[in-house]
Amino acid sequence: MTDAVVSELRGEAARRLAAVDQRLTSGRRTLVDVLGRADRPLTVPDIIASATSALAQSSVYRNLTVLLEAGVVRRLLGTDELARFELAEDLADHHHHLLCRSCGSVSDVRAAPKLERALSEAARLAADEAGFEVTEHRIDLVGRCSACR
Repeated sequence: MTDAVVSELRGEAARRLAAVDQRLTSGRRTLVDVLGRADRPLTVPDIIASATSALAQSSVYRNLTVLLEAGVVRRLLGTDELARFELAEDLADHHHHLLCRSCGSVSDVRAAPKLERALSEAARLAADEAGFEVTEHRIDLVGRCSACR
């Protein structure tokens, strides 16, 4: 991440936190930085290991809860039911996930533009039939990663 991207990301996180009467503390700033640099959703142990400064596990959980409430991060579950965290989609690039049923790994995958348009249209058609308004879509592909195959 460039300094400009880090600054912009921190600024948006601070704005979202302020909207829920919270501040961008040093611990929250560290979490935003770690998740911004990550190339996949991270578990709490992954976050702690990736941080450049020491983070207490209890503090990480507390701060992730606040960041979730502010819409800065989102939580997802892998096939192993471990919680993983990543930046909210509107702060990062739109992507989907590959979930390994064997080892529990979760990886980001970006769909080609043509496929993404087809997915969006399919979601819209399914929603229209149910009288539902789609505001976003998420697709998780479940199987076995290359290491487990």
